[in-house]
Amino acid sequence: MQVSFTPLTPGEIHEIKAIYDWYIKNSTATFHTEPVTPEQLQEFIFIKHPLYKSYLIYGDDLLAGYCFLTYHKKRPAYDRTAEISIYLKPEFAGRGIGKAALRYLEDVAKEVGLKNLVGVITGDNLSSMALFEKAGFVKCAHFKNVGEKFGKVLDVVAYQKEIG
Repeated sequence: MQVSFTPLTPGEIHEIKAIYDWYIKNSTATFHTEPVTPEQLQEFIFIKHPLYKSYLIYGDDLLAGYCFLTYHKKRPAYDRTAEISIYLKPEFAGRGIGKAALRYLEDVAKEVGLKNLVGVITGDNLSSMALFEKAGFVKCAHFKNVGEKFGKVLDVVAYQKEIG
């Protein structure tokens, strides 16, 4: 499958909202429990930010998902570190797109001068944890029983990779 990336533009925020809403309703990958507004999405998915970048992902020219770098914490001293997230349409999972997106975002992060990437993953998302581990991320935190969604108590695991 040919995977490509295009920078997210303001007019495309509704496309990623539809994907994110699917995860809100059907998955523990996000701890949002109700659909978010486009304005709420733009609180953590940035367009034209000097450090934090957002991209649409295409698989064979079809919209497959989106990925982004966002702040790790909203304080200036953390500006050397970004949180990395990838959301794929369910029909594109398991095709190597997540691996390509992780590699692409790591390259982007290096280009803008970031030094660390952090992936924050729900403890039951074994495929995402395996993806990050295969990409050289190291488990650096495990928060037990910190969330609850769909009646299930959930852990959160953080993975870190030093890139610069």
